[in-house]
Amino acid sequence: MSENEHIPDSAVIAATPGQLKKTIVMVGMMGAGKTAVGRALAARLGVPFLDSDHEIETAANMTIPEIFERDGEPFFREKETQVIARLLKEERGVLSTGGGAFLAQRNRDLITDDGVSVWLDASLGVLWNRVRHKDTRPLLRTADPRATLNALYDARVPLYAKADLAVVSDGVSSIETMVDKVLEALKQRPDVLDWK
Repeated sequence: MSENEHIPDSAVIAATPGQLKKTIVMVGMMGAGKTAVGRALAARLGVPFLDSDHEIETAANMTIPEIFERDGEPFFREKETQVIARLLKEERGVLSTGGGAFLAQRNRDLITDDGVSVWLDASLGVLWNRVRHKDTRPLLRTADPRATLNALYDARVPLYAKADLAVVSDGVSSIETMVDKVLEALKQRPDVLDWK
């Protein structure tokens, strides 16, 4: 008799995620929930959670806004690419990227080669509600942050749409519900995740 024979069938969850074969890379606008959903997804899968912005801040011993102010956005974007490449090679897990990371073709190529991109697609209204009271977004430190967010949204959405998978982030679903939605989308990609 095996260890699991005493467990009734009703207690076994259908389509439980199994072994991760590629890193899941969360992409999308600031405020879309990449970090919160990514962290919860990693916990659900029992894999490491990686955050490219956090890794950059740790390496520089500075915050992202401080890096932008001291070294400029082009310097930050170069470091971002280096960190994403390193994280994709070092360890399989769930990787949350900064809002601008997926805009660069070289980053999209890296992610396509070594992972799967999941776009958390949130509306402009949802994003604005989440970011408007925070001073941690260097790109929104403008005279009219709402107009800036709108311009960023319009410019970036066509590039986010190139992601392998898209999951709508409606602003009302719980983090756990969002994780369920991401896992449902990942069923389309058996090359990324084995299902028990």
